[in-house]
Amino acid sequence: MGSPAPSDGPPRNQNDLPRSEFTSPRPRRVLMAGGTGTIGRATVATLVARGHEVVCLVRPRPGKQAASRPNSEPKHRAPADQVRGVGLPAGVEVRFCEITDPVSLREQGLRNERFDAIVSCLASRTGEPRDAWAIDHQANLSLLQQGKAAGATQMVLLSAICVQRPRLAFQQAKLAFEAALTDSGLTYSIVRATAFFKSLSGQIERVRQGKPYLLFGDGRLTACKPISDRDLAGYLADCLDDATLQNRILPIGGPGPAITPLEQGEFLFDLLGREPRFKQVPVALIKSIAAALGAAGKVIPPLAVKAELARIGHYYATESMLVLDPATGRYDADATPETGQDTLFEYYRRVVEGADTVERGEHAVF
Repeated sequence: MGSPAPSDGPPRNQNDLPRSEFTSPRPRRVLMAGGTGTIGRATVATLVARGHEVVCLVRPRPGKQAASRPNSEPKHRAPADQVRGVGLPAGVEVRFCEITDPVSLREQGLRNERFDAIVSCLASRTGEPRDAWAIDHQANLSLLQQGKAAGATQMVLLSAICVQRPRLAFQQAKLAFEAALTDSGLTYSIVRATAFFKSLSGQIERVRQGKPYLLFGDGRLTACKPISDRDLAGYLADCLDDATLQNRILPIGGPGPAITPLEQGEFLFDLLGREPRFKQVPVALIKSIAAALGAAGKVIPPLAVKAELARIGHYYATESMLVLDPATGRYDADATPETGQDTLFEYYRRVVEGADTVERGEHAVF
């Protein structure tokens, strides 16, 4: 175990990290949370491929309770039909529990068993304050406390690079848990990832249908180094074995260079053989909508949630997903570490050709 050693990045070049075929020199029993999202599934698959024993905690599906288990199913093992519906690879033990309920986490999740390490890809689905504090902070905190009591000496956390300039509830919740983790006494890796492929793919179908590509401002306000699920999963798994990635805060992106929304749109039009058509959305419009909803939310509470969602949209329209230089207050592409081999534009090409699909979630803007 190590004491907190603040760092804004890994001390080595990340371009040639081992891929999922790599076998861990010290396979461990890993307690995995957030394993059913796209990044979580890729991480689970990578951990299994590297020889780790993975117990994945999954929220029960409505109408599917453990009590309905056929008599032939072993005690404590989830029914086969539930496991198949989760979409996790063979070799993973799936346990259904309410991650936000400490009693369920203890009794249906950990079951008084020992674990070596914890990996969390948990993230709130909406980003609104109540959800953020329940998932990004409290659920992770319960996972940390109970995992530590069960013998875990290490935790790998998927966080987000946007917490560098926190203005939103979910960012504050993430930072609060990051602080708890660094003070926990466990060996930790806090991975602050940049933009994901899925979050930058919402306009492929728009352009395919002949619609204009929507830009905030002129499309040059922000930039990022997008990272694929596979490459990020490999990096998270590396944190279990690579001492240079431990007791650190690790911003990470995919292969550069950094790209802007304008460049993303231009590539899509070229890929589809269409004349570029852009529609600019004034950033001030989003800000004014957020302000109006915020004022109305003081009287009508549901509007306060919509105001937070508008603020999230404004944030991503104006802030780059790159390392922030605290001295200048500017984002620095060159200082943003890279890992992996997958590029966003190659992903766009596979989606257009039908070789890949866009799986997006509640965080989609378009």
